[in-house]
Amino acid sequence: MSEQTRRPRQQGKPYRRPKQDPVRMLAFDALRAVDERDAYANLVLPPLLRKAREQGDFDGRDAALATELVYGTLRRQGTYDAVIAACMDRPLREVDPPVLDVLSLGAHQLLGTRIPTHAAVSATVDLARIVLGDGRAKFVNAVLRKISRQELDAWIEQVAPPYDEDAEDHLAVVHSHPRWIVSALWDSLGGGRAGIEDLLEADNERPEVTLVARPGRATADGILGEVGAEAALPGRWSPYAVRLSEGGEPGAIDAVREGRAGVQDEGSQLVAIALANAPLDGPDKAWLDGCAGPGGKAAMLAGLAAERGAVLLASEKQPHRAKLVANALAGNPGPYQVIAADGTRPPWRPGTFDRVLMDVPCTGLGALRRRPEARWRRRPADLDGFAPLQRGLLRTALDSVRIGGVVGYATCSPHLAETRAVVNDVLKERDAELIDARPLFADVPSLGEGPDVQLWPHVHGTDAMYLALIRRTG
Repeated sequence: MSEQTRRPRQQGKPYRRPKQDPVRMLAFDALRAVDERDAYANLVLPPLLRKAREQGDFDGRDAALATELVYGTLRRQGTYDAVIAACMDRPLREVDPPVLDVLSLGAHQLLGTRIPTHAAVSATVDLARIVLGDGRAKFVNAVLRKISRQELDAWIEQVAPPYDEDAEDHLAVVHSHPRWIVSALWDSLGGGRAGIEDLLEADNERPEVTLVARPGRATADGILGEVGAEAALPGRWSPYAVRLSEGGEPGAIDAVREGRAGVQDEGSQLVAIALANAPLDGPDKAWLDGCAGPGGKAAMLAGLAAERGAVLLASEKQPHRAKLVANALAGNPGPYQVIAADGTRPPWRPGTFDRVLMDVPCTGLGALRRRPEARWRRRPADLDGFAPLQRGLLRTALDSVRIGGVVGYATCSPHLAETRAVVNDVLKERDAELIDARPLFADVPSLGEGPDVQLWPHVHGTDAMYLALIRRTG
């Protein structure tokens, strides 16, 4: 065959170098840190964003998108896992975690944001080529193109079992919570379908950033004046609260940098206020925060104590967390003391204190809005691990308060095994009585039958804080 009659050789597509997107790369790095190191996104993300800004890679819109990609992916992980599994011919557990992180990021862009389909797929495949290699990027591309064929509602209808057949499993897939957590929250909340759906949906919404004006160092009105009416609003319930507008950066506020204010959910503020205002006969000079780390409630109690001429002892078992408490209390207008001590083996004498707060370690199921990854880490067995500690700390609190004094048992979990079960068990052993805490939550509606108080994200806009107030009677 002559050269003239030879068919021209087919040319392949030219190699296209993947475009590195700093926003998606940062989001991927954050998800890997959460997965590999059991880190929390709210601790991992800020330094990554700060570094990106310092390097000149990010502006405000980039930071907002990266934050949405990380938190949105973590919140909806359960739903996205079900969709991704429906688009593959292998079990999800056989997919390498970095590949699954890239797929989840892509799924969130396709199903949970307004990013155009072609942009979401292209940018995610480019990310896959950079962090996974070309071979696995082809797999990512194939799965994402399948996901892009339907919107979220259509996928949910396909992958979630019907409510009438399995209500808890349906809610778990639709609202992206493990089934056991759906069941536990439903038991704690009571009521029908509407209430539990509202609660689960509230867990998937971005919470407001709320500041506390630390008593004796700042006022809510003063902080509002510093920040400006366009950037902040008064709190809903706490007289010390200031709610930042969306996108507000606490670290840019002078009062926060100077320690006159801090970031603190309004539910936590209300718990400290209620303990401080609980009716008390006799002296009111010695207060204790027995599980004080990282220091938000302790700083508030120290300021309130100082206004009455009382002194707060803030105790925290872990030395590094005790340092955080000391930092939070620095600048308090009155005397206080911070120590590192085991609350189950306290160094102080029994009956020393007039008021005691024991905000015990727990599963954190009341703060899933802020720490969405916690829902995927916790297991029912964790409740058994916390139970002895919670009961032991409440016993210590009742030993530490004088007869006639008041103990506040608090936890950021609405799980009945961490709230009423603990209180009821310990009260069977002790001469003590519950105080009706509801009147101490001024103007806060829907507090139930009492005497304890359970706050809810979908009802009160706070974390699901629990408080029981107990008076020692003998």
